[in-house]
Amino acid sequence: MSMFERASGLAVRHLNSDQVAQLRQRYWWLRARLAPLMRTAYGTFGPDDLRKHLSERIGSNFEILMVHSSVNHMQPMYTAGPLELLRMLLDFVGPARTLAMPAFYFGDLKYSGTLETGQQQPRFDLRRTPSEMGLLTEMFRRWKGTVFSRHPFYRVTALGPLAADLVRGHERAGTPSGHGTPFDFMANHDTLILGIGKPFEVLTQIHHAEAVLGEEFPVPATIEDPLPMTLVDGKEDIPFVHYGRRLQWRRDIWKLRTIMDRSQLQEWSFHHVPFFATRAADVSRSLIDAARRGVTLYERP
Repeated sequence: MSMFERASGLAVRHLNSDQVAQLRQRYWWLRARLAPLMRTAYGTFGPDDLRKHLSERIGSNFEILMVHSSVNHMQPMYTAGPLELLRMLLDFVGPARTLAMPAFYFGDLKYSGTLETGQQQPRFDLRRTPSEMGLLTEMFRRWKGTVFSRHPFYRVTALGPLAADLVRGHERAGTPSGHGTPFDFMANHDTLILGIGKPFEVLTQIHHAEAVLGEEFPVPATIEDPLPMTLVDGKEDIPFVHYGRRLQWRRDIWKLRTIMDRSQLQEWSFHHVPFFATRAADVSRSLIDAARRGVTLYERP
């Protein structure tokens, strides 16, 4: 674990939300002040440079490319903007493969999280509610031809030959990330998950294993009351019930390095920007097999 990863984990664990926000604001202020030095030390790159790098590093052997990203963490070394990055990724994936991104929603800031938001605002507009996973994901959500899964919190967007099948039926699944969800579809197809500007702590695919195993998963869980909502898709109202299952132990995502083989969970940097790549099937299979041996990403309090 890097010093930054350790510091981030300690901050989230021991500080309240306002203190964490202040610390992050200070971090971004300091990073902006150091921008000239960082460019000198690590060099710069644009979309064309990144495409060449991705071609050499991950190639094109995939049906679906699921991208997690942070344009902020690419700067100041990255010299273009999110629109140029999106156009590069669309061109990189091409018409024969499918590009996917998260378009998650974590709840209104007036409330304590997604559950309270759903209770206070039970109508969720799938088309109007923006993604909270970064500007790149919001641009992709609005891109012509992109489709989205019908879920108020774990919405996934996709464009390409498998896009419609990938997002279909999310609102009918019994869990946000288990059977019948986009995460299940990605685990059952040749899906490469790519992190650009982010370490693998954003890897949502880990929740697929937890949801698939359900009560068999060896970590105690609290079952939340069903939350009835209405999903609004244009002129269509879709009845929806959110079933929440909250694991009681603290997750240590960095333990994934001890569960997955390094050839399956690749990490590297390009001009000091963090990247990771892994297959959805490898993530799900490794975590399910480990859980059946009593090994998880969670630590007993």
